[in-house]
Amino acid sequence: MSKMSKPDQPFVAQHAVPKGVVSTRWWWIRHAPVREDGGCIYGQEDIGCDTSDRVVMEAVGKILPHDAVWFASNLKRTHQTAEAIWAAGYPRPSLLIQEAAFAEQNLGEWQGLNRAAFFASRPIEVGSYWFAPIDDPAPGGESFLDVYTRVKAAVDRINVEQAGRDVIVAAHGGTIKAAIGLALGGLVEKGLAFTIDNCSVTRLDHLASDSHSGWRLPMVNQQPWIADISHKAMHQPAGPEITTESKLA
Repeated sequence: MSKMSKPDQPFVAQHAVPKGVVSTRWWWIRHAPVREDGGCIYGQEDIGCDTSDRVVMEAVGKILPHDAVWFASNLKRTHQTAEAIWAAGYPRPSLLIQEAAFAEQNLGEWQGLNRAAFFASRPIEVGSYWFAPIDDPAPGGESFLDVYTRVKAAVDRINVEQAGRDVIVAAHGGTIKAAIGLALGGLVEKGLAFTIDNCSVTRLDHLASDSHSGWRLPMVNQQPWIADISHKAMHQPAGPEITTESKLA
């Protein structure tokens, strides 16, 4: 028997929650791919998404906790994604709470512009991460810092209202990047460095005690269907990447 194998001894979780600490576990799901955008930036435009791949939706549902409170943004693509997860076998919750603060960034006059042409016109250090620097608002819309501010306010409130629970949120790439920036200690721009793929799951744990509060990041951009390349159509990368036969390559 290996020296590392001691089945007679109890397993001790490496990341157990200490006594006296309240853990509120956030499970962020990016909505399913949008197919009807015509290659254009859509931001807060209320367009639908493709939830047709039941295997993907079932795989996502299998890693989500059942005794959870569900939230979604006020845009229908997040509602459609939640409905598809439930239809694939996840027990339907009694309530889906709409939270407008979890909507995608309002990209104002950039909405409707050709996405490829827009990014080709941007400085490479901007286009590699997001539409613009965090404090640069879209004409007639929001900056990413605006998104972060509203996401933070909602998360802070829900951490109090739902303390100690599992919170599942069907949301958007920008929303989730903002939540990651919050979990990194308010480093807003660092959240933009993370890729958040469609249907992926990101978990962020808020830990609070009488004397301290902070965050732990158990997983980011988890794709539980990833081993089966037949479902690669559900994968819409947020930036350039190497194309391979298998996503495991």
